[in-house]
Amino acid sequence: MAKSLLVVESPTKAATIKKILGPEFDVKATVGHILDLPHNELGVDVENGFTPSYKVISGKEKVIKELKRAAQKAEAIYLAADPDREGEAIAWHIAESLGKKDRVYRVLFHELTRRGIGQAMESPGMLDRKKYESQVARRVLDRLVGYQISPILWKKVRSGLSAGRVQSVALRLIVEREREIQAFVPEEYWTILAQLDAKVPPEIEARLIKFRNKAIKVTNKEKADEILASLKGVEFSVKDISKKAQSRKPVPPFTTSTLQQEGVRKLRFTTKKTNMLAQRLYEGVELGNEGQIGLVTYIRTDSTRLAPEAQNEANRFIKERYGKEYAPAKPPEYKNRKHSQDAHEAVRPTDPWRTPEDVEPFLEPDLFKLYELIWKRFVASQMKPAELEMTAIDVSAGDFLFRATGSVLRFPGFMAVYTEGTEDKTENAADRLLPSVEKGEKLKLKAFVPSQHFTKPPPRFSEASLVRELEEKGIGRPSTYAAILSNIQDRNYASREKGKFRPTELGYVVNDLLVASFPDIMDVRFTAQMEEQLDDVEEGKIEWVQILKSFYSPFSKELETAQKEMKKGVPTGIECEKCGSEMEIRIGKAGPFLACPGYPDCKNTKNFERNEKGEVVVLDEEKVKIAEKCPKCGSEMTLKRGRYGAFIACTGYPECKTTMPYGNQGSPQTQPPEETDELCEKCGSKMLIKTSRFGGKFLACSNYPTCKNAKPIGLGIPCPQDGCDGELTERRSKKGVFYGCTNYPKCKFATWNKPIAEKCPQCGAPFLVEKFSKKKGPYLACPKKECGFTREIASE
Repeated sequence: MAKSLLVVESPTKAATIKKILGPEFDVKATVGHILDLPHNELGVDVENGFTPSYKVISGKEKVIKELKRAAQKAEAIYLAADPDREGEAIAWHIAESLGKKDRVYRVLFHELTRRGIGQAMESPGMLDRKKYESQVARRVLDRLVGYQISPILWKKVRSGLSAGRVQSVALRLIVEREREIQAFVPEEYWTILAQLDAKVPPEIEARLIKFRNKAIKVTNKEKADEILASLKGVEFSVKDISKKAQSRKPVPPFTTSTLQQEGVRKLRFTTKKTNMLAQRLYEGVELGNEGQIGLVTYIRTDSTRLAPEAQNEANRFIKERYGKEYAPAKPPEYKNRKHSQDAHEAVRPTDPWRTPEDVEPFLEPDLFKLYELIWKRFVASQMKPAELEMTAIDVSAGDFLFRATGSVLRFPGFMAVYTEGTEDKTENAADRLLPSVEKGEKLKLKAFVPSQHFTKPPPRFSEASLVRELEEKGIGRPSTYAAILSNIQDRNYASREKGKFRPTELGYVVNDLLVASFPDIMDVRFTAQMEEQLDDVEEGKIEWVQILKSFYSPFSKELETAQKEMKKGVPTGIECEKCGSEMEIRIGKAGPFLACPGYPDCKNTKNFERNEKGEVVVLDEEKVKIAEKCPKCGSEMTLKRGRYGAFIACTGYPECKTTMPYGNQGSPQTQPPEETDELCEKCGSKMLIKTSRFGGKFLACSNYPTCKNAKPIGLGIPCPQDGCDGELTERRSKKGVFYGCTNYPKCKFATWNKPIAEKCPQCGAPFLVEKFSKKKGPYLACPKKECGFTREIASE
């Protein structure tokens, strides 16, 4: 008979712990939360202290019964859900469901190794009420926002839309950045480079920086030509040489946020994929004779702090592997960001001696890449700084001064292991090699290189830069970023083009309506202050009900106003030629269109597009020329208007019924291909992500038309058909998006509901599907009708 019961939330985590604790412990997994707010109602008693009404999640009745049976036989009960707010809520709900508070202990596993588990079990604690109340406050807050704003959007704009407390602010950042780009007015400027030869190679490339000891700005070609004429026949000589030693410090070990950012930059993983893989590394991986071991520490953290033992072990490893000269005299210290909770260590390998080379045979490629990234970042963070010599050569040419810069790496330090990724792919002048020259040395001019440039607008957000922006502004928490970015794309509020976010027309409409009706909810500073208050609840500085009361009073007034006054579309400043009202952008089943708010008295509608400045312009359909021919019959394509907007149709109708979506820029709706790291199995060229004529994504060889290899992009979800080894992929038809097997036509499985890579906790089905009802909104359900499992889709 088991002496003690230990409960975690993950079956993988349970298996790892069971192997270490042995037969004296009965280890059970809840598979996530067992209680939550009800799916089909608000579930919060606003009138009575915002009391949440928790219900057993569908399918978890069996789990609770099994836990109760095991608890009756156990001498002690250890609740070991993840060491964060969500984990504390799971532990609290388990204790309440078991009806036991005596013999119940809370243990926090920061790493799933024999040492980490042993240390946690030696000093168990009690349930943390303040941490639990902080989670309750966040959950109730998100429910109040999502469940009360989303129905207004369903009524005013379109069914199936959602609003989230943090998600909506993240969308606002994307929309406002796009408008910054549209409003940006580029300014012309020129650079003048002189290519010079010294006595010894390499060539010097010096840039014009001063005229008569004053900084010079070349604003146009005329000015550039005037300067070049003045430089004709002028002698070039070395005026000054400056050398400066520079020390470049290593970057800190990973937090959740920086791991997500670097996963995007270096591995081209989405934040969602990085989170999923990191969770697997934490919960445990089978390593041959070693068994199942957690390879990294707990992954949800905003701290760069490291345990002294980990730093000492890293120091010893560095001395042995790289040499004593690479190990600092004392461990480096890194400052945390403001408002960091510092409850957990940084993300690091549980053992630096378990090198990437050692574990590679046991890990699938993507899992290995992420472990290698975490390992290298940690080891590098504990090494000495890199030592560089920065050199600047000033070259005089009459009244003009040119400068060439470069650097020499004197000691690699941490750079022998790792350098941080960057989104800026431009060449760094400081990285150029320079020849050895002497002061006063004459230089021979080879050529001038004048170049025209234009100032650039701020770049669109990538996943990495948006995560960084959210963190810097104090919006949300790192553990929620992946879900937020995923929701924005899943709801079609923003699309990614070449890895950068761009708002869709639906995103513009939803954002503008929410900003107008809910200025506090959509305010960045207000959202950041709410995060700080939630932290204060955990620290015991404020009662959770107090922050909800102060929030809900003004919010309820905004709700009441929005229900009466929120428009069904966004005003455009374009006058309806039939009745004189201001036309609005509305969202129909087939996309955005302009409509008169005077409906049903005035039924005027128009198609529109946005110009380069983002301004809404009525589409003059007669002037639109379609360059593409019909892919089926070769006839001309033409623009037509339907009930819900413009589309491209074949002129051969009715014999040929080919149609395409129409983009807002006067062309069929296509997107430029996006490069991937995957290689073509037929010719070895890189595969590209391309967009089909129906808007779907697929992989195609970059060597087209020489190589015509193409295949669908799998979702990583196995096909449920017996005997099929394919996976599900998104497909599009004239009727819309559906999901089928990559082995089509051999396997003809298909579903209209979006599959989600999550096993059904009730019957074990390999995936869940996303559904929508007017009463419940979006929710998850088991694809097997006989199972009946459903669960609300939570939104931040």
